[in-house]
Amino acid sequence: MEMHQSKDNKVIPMTSVSSGKLREVREDVAYYTDQIVNVVFVGTPKHWVLVDAGMPKGGDEILRVAEERFGAGSRPAAIILTHGHFDHVGGIVYLIEQWGVPVYAHPQEFPYLTDGLSYPEPDPTVEGGMLAKISAVYPNEPINIKPVLKPLPEDGTVPGLPEWRTVHVPGHSPGQIALFREKDRTLISADAIITVKQDSMYKVLVQKKQVCGPPVYLTTDWQAAWNSVKRLYALGPEVLVPGHGTAMEGEELTSGLRTLVEDFEDVAIPDYGKFVTSKDKEHS
Repeated sequence: MEMHQSKDNKVIPMTSVSSGKLREVREDVAYYTDQIVNVVFVGTPKHWVLVDAGMPKGGDEILRVAEERFGAGSRPAAIILTHGHFDHVGGIVYLIEQWGVPVYAHPQEFPYLTDGLSYPEPDPTVEGGMLAKISAVYPNEPINIKPVLKPLPEDGTVPGLPEWRTVHVPGHSPGQIALFREKDRTLISADAIITVKQDSMYKVLVQKKQVCGPPVYLTTDWQAAWNSVKRLYALGPEVLVPGHGTAMEGEELTSGLRTLVEDFEDVAIPDYGKFVTSKDKEHS
């Protein structure tokens, strides 16, 4: 079977003030905001890796930004997917066709990346803002990139990025991973920790910064999500590049993470929704 995007793949008409911006957080780490989601470029013109593949139909835009950063005709050593939700794989097939490179993901994401399984449908009934209420329109069906898909190594090493390691951070999706570099404590947190309240249309539009848990309308296991936040907090990151929102560092990051870990039930877990259980809120 040939590779394809999901059958329900479509442009989602959302934007933010950050859309179209490429911002550097380390000499060899920059993130680009594709509408409302970040893709990350790690490396130098001689050797680089792309983390995630943006919004639906966004492949040509990512290709253009990559060539602006690394030079015309440049291609990555690999693409790393933090997980397979629609806003992280939107341009993946186009990019594979252009670059012919392998794609790595956690094996627990494979069913969603090989035409095997749809994600649970987003929950428009969950407590939250307008972007939660309209979440039923978001694609959730699987893509198929089986010919180029490879499992991330179990030992946490990252193909093409020897200084980095993966951290399994389930909750938002079963096989979600973050990426961490010890030497400068740089964390690419995927959607395990984000820096904008992703269900609020206004806060997404203006990119109002705050350390948040994962998007409420697509997070299916809140206890796992909380444990994932604790795991990332324990790494002591000094710079965080989230899946959604603006990069954060210093005391703003440290204090925000501490509050998120300590008050997760109150500030991250919604009061109601089809993925919220009584156990999730029993200490509130």
